[in-house]
Amino acid sequence: MSVEAEQTTGVDALLSFAAALVSLRLAGRLLRARRYAWAAGLLSFAAAAAMMAWGSAHGWDAPSFRVYYLAGALLSAPLLGFGSLQLAGVRWAGPVCLLYVGLAIGVASAMPLHGVFASTDVPRAQDHVDVWPRVLAIAGSSLGALAVVAVAVATLKRRPRGNVLLLAAVGVAAAASALTQTAVAAAAACFALASALLYASATRRT
Repeated sequence: MSVEAEQTTGVDALLSFAAALVSLRLAGRLLRARRYAWAAGLLSFAAAAAMMAWGSAHGWDAPSFRVYYLAGALLSAPLLGFGSLQLAGVRWAGPVCLLYVGLAIGVASAMPLHGVFASTDVPRAQDHVDVWPRVLAIAGSSLGALAVVAVAVATLKRRPRGNVLLLAAVGVAAAASALTQTAVAAAAACFALASALLYASATRRT
């Protein structure tokens, strides 16, 4: 590995680790505010960023990829969606959230992984994961984002600033997911920013 490549991976690792710490800190604050699903979403951000830091510094392996896929692909967006539904007073959101989290953990734990992990680049799911876990991730992320947007739009007049921040958090989180394949440092910064926006949204009453 060249000196320039080593410097790049070092920066990626440091920024990813910093993003994990920011997300973890804000998740703790949301737990105290009883925003449980959103706090779990930030814990997912923290876990995904931590695995990005590990992969950049150490190289990816099967266990780190499982955690990354669970946190980043299967849980983060759905948890934000469940958090929005709970904020809107949807009673079934809590039980369904617990069922989905259990399903996601089971899928991530049991899914077979293919190929070799031999790089510090974030692995592509299509190179290592079968179709069913990828379909679940796409469906969960899409429905989670849809729930956030629907609730935010429906309650925009009642809570304008908080909902604008929430929508911004979802957009930045989507950018983070898109950037993981090409710019890990930028993706880490987006995870940290999304965490901050979500925290600001959760603590605003208007």
